[in-house]
Amino acid sequence: MKIHTFLLTALFCFILGNVSAQEKAKKSQETVETDMGRVESLLQSKNFEFKASTVTPANGTPKNLVGSGYSVIFSPEEVISNLPFYGRAYSGMKLGKDKGLKFQGKPENFSIENAKGYQISTTVNDDEVYEIVLSVSKSGYATLTVTSNARGTINYQGEIAKVSR
Repeated sequence: MKIHTFLLTALFCFILGNVSAQEKAKKSQETVETDMGRVESLLQSKNFEFKASTVTPANGTPKNLVGSGYSVIFSPEEVISNLPFYGRAYSGMKLGKDKGLKFQGKPENFSIENAKGYQISTTVNDDEVYEIVLSVSKSGYATLTVTSNARGTINYQGEIAKVSR
């Protein structure tokens, strides 16, 4: 009798575990599809914000930026950058000038390509010429690469979101 009770309990737990695993897989797939839809609609609107969480200078160690509020706002009319810069400057910087990548300007050649993820490319002319490439995964995580004519290349990791002005 004890063996029958044990086998019945084990069978019940096995069936319950399989049903639970199928439910989790279904919810996980729905979450992925929701994220993909959110990312695609954000990028199609061409109005979104990249929120930086990590910065990696060309020849340095990564630095954590979580909670710092550093971001870049993208739109076809204007790109507004408020990012820190850690790296090498090739030309003299004015004394007292904030050394971050703080600029705004009309983007030239604003393009969005969709391959295995998304790649947004543009150029912004301010005091310097900034070439910006944003690679976005279908889940919304992104890598931003900024190349300037007066500074070294720098990479930022983060994610995209709705503009939060």
